[in-house]
Amino acid sequence: MTPAAVLRGYLVDGKSHLVVGGYDALTARVADAAGFEVLHLTGFGASAALSGVPDIGLLSLTEMVEACRRMCDAVEKPLIADADTGHGNPLNVRRTIRAFEAAGAAGVHIEDQVAPKRCGHMAGKSVISTVEMVAKIRAAVDARRDDHFVVIARTDARAIEGFDAAMERAHAYRDAGADVLFVEAMRDEDEIERAAREVGCPQLFNMAFGGLTPHVSRSWLADLGYALALFADVASVVHHALAAFYARLTDADTLDEVNDAVTGFEAFNAFVGLPEWRALERRYAGD
Repeated sequence: MTPAAVLRGYLVDGKSHLVVGGYDALTARVADAAGFEVLHLTGFGASAALSGVPDIGLLSLTEMVEACRRMCDAVEKPLIADADTGHGNPLNVRRTIRAFEAAGAAGVHIEDQVAPKRCGHMAGKSVISTVEMVAKIRAAVDARRDDHFVVIARTDARAIEGFDAAMERAHAYRDAGADVLFVEAMRDEDEIERAAREVGCPQLFNMAFGGLTPHVSRSWLADLGYALALFADVASVVHHALAAFYARLTDADTLDEVNDAVTGFEAFNAFVGLPEWRALERRYAGD
């Protein structure tokens, strides 16, 4: 089965699957080793990690596709890529879908924000019309070569037009052919429950740390029927851990004082596959 076919199977197996974010080959391999079934290329994390900038639409399609390719080369688990607004009009969306699919993604999510977009939990967002977004979704569905490739439609309308309008958009996006709906930045448990009950197709819930949406339990999301629960804040986790380590390193006299915070040399080389590469060296060395 292709990664896209595996992901599509997760949408209808009656379970709720935790999707975990990454932005490069190393974060992908760590997530894979931890046992996560579905990975995610996070625009929030990629913006910070690749360019040191906030998630306000500054990364190009080429940069995001290359990050996707590196993650997919490193692991075999299905990966959902953040395609932002589709990087343009419906014709651009076609190119975006083809590029991410060729890079190995099992699916993408596209949002209805005005470009340049903002992180879904930032202030100052704007959204395009429903008609414009429907055209983008139709273009995305038409562009995929693998019918299993998953098109996720995200609406950011809750913050601008209110929850009822976001639900109307969700229904329109579903009817346009989206496989999964992603209602961003819901404000309370009632909205989360209503979205699960009213949309009528598989949904992704964004478990944003410290964002506008309350922290809720994964078990409750599963009971509501959310097929995918996304944790995309890996860059914040890395920042927290690395900032704490560097603070300790500043005061350390020897590396022995910080060795509890560092993966050992041999262990790290084993993790990134050095024994396998050594075996290939021997295989091709001849007599």
